Amino acid sequence: MISTGKELLKLCKEQNKKISEIAFEDQTKEMKISKQKLLEMLKETYSVMKASASDVITNDKINPYKITGGNAKKILRYAQSGKSILGKSIVTAIARGFSTSEVNAGMGKIVAAPTAGGAGIIPGSLSWVQERYGFSDEKMLEGLLVSGIIGRIIATNSTIAGAEGGCQAECGAATAMSAAAIVELCGGTPKQSLTAASFTILMVLGLVCDPVAGLVEFPCALRNGSGTINALVASDIALSGVESIVPFDEVVEAMYEVGNALPETLRETALGGCAACPSAKKIECKIFPNRLK
Repeated sequence: MISTGKELLKLCKEQNKKISEIAFEDQTKEMKISKQKLLEMLKETYSVMKASASDVITNDKINPYKITGGNAKKILRYAQSGKSILGKSIVTAIARGFSTSEVNAGMGKIVAAPTAGGAGIIPGSLSWVQERYGFSDEKMLEGLLVSGIIGRIIATNSTIAGAEGGCQAECGAATAMSAAAIVELCGGTPKQSLTAASFTILMVLGLVCDPVAGLVEFPCALRNGSGTINALVASDIALSGVESIVPFDEVVEAMYEVGNALPETLRETALGGCAACPSAKKIECKIFPNRLK
């Protein structure tokens, strides 16, 4: 099993292969399945991701707790109005990041990549890139392979759980996984993929996990929207040739140390951050009337 970015880059260089190719071989060996079986699993995974990135934009979903819902559609309408600051294309990507979060809140089908809290980032950014460049679904599977191995390295050496490391671990990991994939899909080198992943984590280092009422809805959906864009931003910075003076493995280690330093109140307990604001507590009391007594 490949457990560090350094090891991954070494294999890519020695074998003159892309990250996706190394990941494909590594995954089939570890899972002890055929290449065809792995491809079938990836196809199913990406199919669910694509659907969740557009589902609530075109269909109304019932959110049982009504903390969020309908915002992805609002953002898309705004993108189409021609009035957005960032422009129609980028704001549409934000809407897609929101979409999966709202599908999750509505008890719909998603891929927890790497967790439910950050599940909108990879679908939102990768589906946008696919449409932007006209990549086939088969091509996008290469992106999933890159995402998977980056996520595994982070999980091995740090954490992907908000309860352990804050939202930097959930949305941060998802954004890193996405950016690394985008760089390879757009012709970048393995080193540039890891550089982009490093940049995304640095962008959110120390980000707390403070879900209102303990539900993965607010401010989680906002962070899925911003994470979608952060993945694109980091990809462009890396592809431009900017390098990270701190290697990917060290950035992952820093995220782990920062996560450990966060107080319990800021690690998915809904006891601190925006979850502790008076308005948030009123919402929590309304949803769970017995919890705060």
